[in-house]
Amino acid sequence: MASNPPGSCCYQGVKHEVETYFSYPKDKSTSTAILILTDAIGHKFINPQLIADQFAANGYFVVMPDIFHGDPIPLNRAPDFDIQAWLKGPPGHLPPTVDPVVDAALVEMRTKYNCTKIGAVGYCFGAKYVVRHLLPASGKIDVGYVAHPSFVDAEELEAIDGPLSIAAAETDAIFPAPKRHESEEILAKGKNPYQISLYSGVEHGFAVRADLEQKQEKYAKETVSDSFVLP
Repeated sequence: MASNPPGSCCYQGVKHEVETYFSYPKDKSTSTAILILTDAIGHKFINPQLIADQFAANGYFVVMPDIFHGDPIPLNRAPDFDIQAWLKGPPGHLPPTVDPVVDAALVEMRTKYNCTKIGAVGYCFGAKYVVRHLLPASGKIDVGYVAHPSFVDAEELEAIDGPLSIAAAETDAIFPAPKRHESEEILAKGKNPYQISLYSGVEHGFAVRADLEQKQEKYAKETVSDSFVLP
């Protein structure tokens, strides 16, 4: 494992058509795009929508699909929420049900919207699927950026074939220091450019669900959002 399975911190704070949030740059161009794969709260949560709009304001066409088939975890569910039962379903939120959504989004971006460069940003749950689909030669994701990843297997990280950046929280039971170091070792053995940034004074979820009244959390969240630039 390159990160631990999701826990309560991941949510505290297959259809033929997938509901999707789109955000366009001022010039309406779709050639350079960002695919956002959300945390377990899902694409209807205002926080990732604001992030998508900020990316669009910076010139990117942004696509954020519902990767949970209408079954995200509501914000701040009770601590005894059974996330393993949620993962197993029904409808289930494991690769056999999530991968087809990501594949469909990428195909539509390449064909219908004529995206020539696709970067992907994955938060918590979504990070696993950025890693799984970071395969530029296969027409999938060209560049990946993940924040406080969860549920990523070492084998998945070993299989990437493109640049990857990781934003990690100082306090994170899902992606603690040993898992961070393991991920660094895996990436160092590979052939792809990589970066791992550690943000002090923040916890798992900060890139989406930071308390903006806290200066350190606000700084970390904004730095993560501002640091993604497609080559």
